[in-house]
Amino acid sequence: MAITKYNPTTPARRGMTSQDLDMITTKKPVKNLLVAKKQKSGRNNQGRITTRHRGGGAKKFIRKVNFNLPAGTVATIEHIEYDPGRSARIARIKDQDGKLHYIIAGNGMKVGQTIRAGKVEVATNNRMPLSDMPVGSVIYGIELQPDKGAQVVRSAGARAQLTAIDGDYAMIKMPSGEVRRFRVECMASLGSVGNEQHQNIKIGSAGRKRKMGIRPSVRGIAMNAADHPHGGGDGGAHGIGRTPRTPWGQLTLGYRTRSRKSTDKMIVKSRHSAKRRK
Repeated sequence: MAITKYNPTTPARRGMTSQDLDMITTKKPVKNLLVAKKQKSGRNNQGRITTRHRGGGAKKFIRKVNFNLPAGTVATIEHIEYDPGRSARIARIKDQDGKLHYIIAGNGMKVGQTIRAGKVEVATNNRMPLSDMPVGSVIYGIELQPDKGAQVVRSAGARAQLTAIDGDYAMIKMPSGEVRRFRVECMASLGSVGNEQHQNIKIGSAGRKRKMGIRPSVRGIAMNAADHPHGGGDGGAHGIGRTPRTPWGQLTLGYRTRSRKSTDKMIVKSRHSAKRRK
C-alpha cells in the first residue's frame, strides 16, 4: 500500500498526505452491520469530561466487526472495505452458512481468498490456537482470554511474534517490545494487520483534525496562573519552573499512574525496561 500525496496548492496541502484507497473494493457497506457512533465529546456517563480536547467531528457509522470467529468457520472474502472507526481495513466475508461478517483485514488479504478458523492448516490470515502455531510465527488479533475474542494487536500494521511455548502458556513479543504470557488455548490470526502505511500519514491542517473529532490543545505555559500550574509570568517565553503537572496539579511525564496490576503476573519483560536498554 502506498500513500497519496497532494500538490502544494495551499500551505496546508504542502506535505499533506492521505490514505491510498486502491485496495478498497466497495464503498457500500452491509446495512445490518452498521451502527451510528454517538459523539460523547470525551464525557462519561455522568456528563463529566474524562478525556479532554474531544468534540465535534464528522458523523460516522461504525462497522460491527466479529473478533471471535467460531472454530470450524470456512469463509470467503467478498470485499475489502474502509472503516471510519479504526485505522485498519476490514474484510467482508461470507461463511459456509451464507452469513456475512466483518473481520480485521490482514496484510495480503484479497477478494476470493478462503480463510479458516479452528484446527486448520498453517496459512496466512487463518485463525487458530497458539498451541498449533510454529514458534517464531508473526501473528495479530490475539485473545487475552480463551473464547473472549481478539483484544490486542488490531491496529493498522500491528504484529506480534510467538517466541516460545512453555507448558500451558505461550510467550509473545508484543508490538511495544513487551513479552507477555498467553494461554495456549487463546486464538490468533497468522500474519500482520494490513494498511501498514497508516503511521506515515501527515495530517497537514488543523481543520482535518477537527473533522476527526479532536479539538485544539492549549499549552499550560500560555494560560493564566488561575487556569494551569504552568501558567502566569510576566510575558515572553519561559520555562514551567517546576516538575510537569496536569491542570489539576497531578504529576505527569514519567509519573506512573497505572492502577490495574492484576495482569502484571503475565508480563515476562516490561516494555519500559526494553526501551531503557536501547
